[in-house]
Amino acid sequence: MFVVRMAAGALVVWSAVAAGIVPGDARRGERLFQSEGCVRCHSVNGQGGAAAPDLAKRVDRDFTPTVMASLMWNHAPDMWAAMRKRGLPVPALTGEQSADLFAYFVSARYFEKRGDAGRGKEVFAAKHCADCHGISSANAGGGPPVVKWESLADPVALAQQMWSHGGQMKQAFQGKKLAWAQLSGQELADILVYLQNLPETRQLKENFQFSQADSGEKLFASKGCAGCHTGANALETKLRNQTLTDIAAGMWNHEAKMKSPPPALSQEEMRGILGYIWARQYFRGEGDAGRGKRVFAQKSCGSCHGQPGNPAPNLAKGKDAYSSITIVASLWQHGPRMLETMERRKAAWQRFTTQQMADLIAYLNAL
Repeated sequence: MFVVRMAAGALVVWSAVAAGIVPGDARRGERLFQSEGCVRCHSVNGQGGAAAPDLAKRVDRDFTPTVMASLMWNHAPDMWAAMRKRGLPVPALTGEQSADLFAYFVSARYFEKRGDAGRGKEVFAAKHCADCHGISSANAGGGPPVVKWESLADPVALAQQMWSHGGQMKQAFQGKKLAWAQLSGQELADILVYLQNLPETRQLKENFQFSQADSGEKLFASKGCAGCHTGANALETKLRNQTLTDIAAGMWNHEAKMKSPPPALSQEEMRGILGYIWARQYFRGEGDAGRGKRVFAQKSCGSCHGQPGNPAPNLAKGKDAYSSITIVASLWQHGPRMLETMERRKAAWQRFTTQQMADLIAYLNAL
């Protein structure tokens, strides 16, 4: 069972570029999804067309932005043909618009793990959550009832609450002579789906946003996080391709291992820090430039790109860093013309596996 509630607030993701940061906003992405005709074929949580997959329900444990970029690239000719058949113009997305769409997909929980309410109910009891937290009213454990958890509707608030109240919960566990309850990202996802679909909590509206300020990096340093999370402990590596639910579970597990009291974080500070570390790792990619160079040759990319007199852009002279977001933007800006050229040459549209796409991006960034 997987249930999605749409975002009421803004989610911001970033595509790192050499000249700065291109922000993506889920609210703008939702409007683009409507205005550019995507909704006529795709639906989100059942709202929209049925000719293409529901983008809120197609969820996989390893479904990353690079997977989305490779799938979109591979199916682009079919998408463009379907749009022409319906009389729809093919949109030419800018990098910022592409980032907006990615932010919208994240707000729709497109990259989250599947959650199961049945498993979540079992985990809620097995991890002793129910010992302290009642559903609609407080129980003998004294913890706030679930109906008062604003964190159910906001994954950033969830991380902040789990972090800020960890000390109290640690004392409660010790008082009951219980070992600290470690949580996997999957277990937390299951708990959330269980709690979000109780009769008492179904009315909660999703409120999912990151801070748009550039305060995250400064907070990461001032709160002491940067002193430990460097080198082998750098979060860009440890959190690679993890979702916000994974990160919340990781922070919960990590707090029990800290020798000194963890720094206090307000909800706004947590938004800034999570916005900083989440965006840095999520679009980092795991490609290999050496393999990417071979992919570039195998797919005959160099037969057009970089050749004198050829209108295809020289990819080595791009001003911006390449990422899944910029690949998708380039696909929608230049892809239809590229397809026409390939059809005139009787050449097949080149398709990429996820790993090939990641390797190609790494190679392009190394040029």
